[in-house]
Amino acid sequence: MKIIKQPGKHSYVFSRYLEPIASVKPGEEVVIYTEDAFENQITKETDIPSEILGKYLNPQTGPIYIEGAEPGDTLIVHIIDIEPTRDWAVSILNPYFGGLTATSMTKMLHEPLPEKVWIYQLSDGMLVNNTQLSFPWKPFMGTMGTAPDLEAVSALTPGQHGGNMDVPDTKPGNSVHLPVNVEGAYFYTGDCHAAQGEGELCGVALEVTGKVTMKFELIKGKSLEWPRIESPTELMAVGSARPMEDAARIAYGELIDWMIELGWDKLEAYQALTQIGKLYVGNMVDTNYSLVAKIEKKYALIDKN
Repeated sequence: MKIIKQPGKHSYVFSRYLEPIASVKPGEEVVIYTEDAFENQITKETDIPSEILGKYLNPQTGPIYIEGAEPGDTLIVHIIDIEPTRDWAVSILNPYFGGLTATSMTKMLHEPLPEKVWIYQLSDGMLVNNTQLSFPWKPFMGTMGTAPDLEAVSALTPGQHGGNMDVPDTKPGNSVHLPVNVEGAYFYTGDCHAAQGEGELCGVALEVTGKVTMKFELIKGKSLEWPRIESPTELMAVGSARPMEDAARIAYGELIDWMIELGWDKLEAYQALTQIGKLYVGNMVDTNYSLVAKIEKKYALIDKN
């Protein structure tokens, strides 16, 4: 099994212009180590984030070159397992960041919320700060994606390449489908979350360092516009945009495209999702918002026999 660790500085962008840190064959199982969103700089509840954190946030391990990947292919990332590499997680309130405060993109005149740090101890499958702030271990990768074909995109930004989607369905047992825009795909991942609610309301999940086991698969000659996720029971599509209704339209539109590929008539797929589709907010705090549209496989998969 190949083990991948960042040999030098982590990447803070999704870019085709960086040197790959490893090369992986499709079907090869790999273990990738990731830092937390703050690159381990916040370690205690007396820390003051604004005095410690700079503009570089959300470090990514990568790029990883996927052998045989070419523009127009689809990269499937099978998430096999996620393990913590420390026994604590951290969440914070950061000035002018979060879903219920003024931000640089939602300008208001009120003062920022006070800074605060919570440290959660991880033991026996639970993350505990106090008797009220006690939550089960439900890990997923907050960020993963491929390089865009031209520009470098901030690791804080979700988009067509994937990126900082913060959707809890990028978890063990599920597969993430990503577009290949450049030779080798240039895959990145990071931002392991020990747990997170839908929306990531204050902007910071339970951030932890991680060890993720993955396997890659290629679908040759099949291009995607937006990321997709497959679980044992559901098909999902992720849309990232502002305003939030555009993210919802993208997610449902991509899911309809997937259903058409499975043999559905477009208008019947539209009707089906109207009646049984599911939709949730992955994040409402990033530079783009991410929404996930879902349909259960028992409805989506057409028996052609």
